[in-house]
Amino acid sequence: MLYQSLIQQVVPIAKKAGDAILEVYHSASDVEIVSKADNSPLTLADRASNAVICEELEKLDLKFPIISEENKVVSYEERKHYTYYWLIDPLDGTKEFIKRNGEFTVNIALIHKGRTVLGVVYAPVLNEMYWASKGYGAYMSGTDGEEKLEAKHFSMKDNGLGVVCSRSHLNEGTQKYVDQLNNPVLVAKGSSLKFLILAKGGAHLYPRLAPTMEWDTAAAQIVLEEAGGKVIHAETKAPLAYNKENLLNPHFLAFGHVK
Repeated sequence: MLYQSLIQQVVPIAKKAGDAILEVYHSASDVEIVSKADNSPLTLADRASNAVICEELEKLDLKFPIISEENKVVSYEERKHYTYYWLIDPLDGTKEFIKRNGEFTVNIALIHKGRTVLGVVYAPVLNEMYWASKGYGAYMSGTDGEEKLEAKHFSMKDNGLGVVCSRSHLNEGTQKYVDQLNNPVLVAKGSSLKFLILAKGGAHLYPRLAPTMEWDTAAAQIVLEEAGGKVIHAETKAPLAYNKENLLNPHFLAFGHVK
């Protein structure tokens, strides 16, 4: 599989999806909010981004099934046979979008046998593009050009560790975990940007002891992994896996290079 070649094709798709989101974000009209089955907010931007991504992925020479937060649910009986598939979140951080703080992303991942092998994450307002593929490292491009990413080296006993936490979700379990650390410094951030802060060395840890879905984490996970970090099941310590029967993620810990 020529993952590097695929990345060159997927990055422009993420950018185009981000542009579709920004059309809504910068619109003078109000943002349409409706309810999904789980009562989470859904905006015009979610649907516009999803339409772009699905349409453009279907145009690629290599065609794989698509699982998206915004598409009809694919039964496990069908998807358990997928060898490769696209897993996308067309707008990760809908709450941040509605708050208009810019902390939302477009997430596109390629999954192979339960693991992410390619990931592209785009933050439209920040104009930052992140990408990685298995064995080829992690990179970002922004206003200062392109750079290779490397997560920080640290020990869990270090003083003042940077701990990334959700801007919209900080529950009791996460607080208890943070309280065990030595004078931690909290860094609040929305969406998959939390993983990317770790990947570029802006913090050390991201404990997520609250619900997330597979499409929330897949693309950013490989960016962090290829930068030298890990994303592991909070209890089993195994790498976070995909295409489970239940698409809800377990609680997990993400971190850079631990000594």
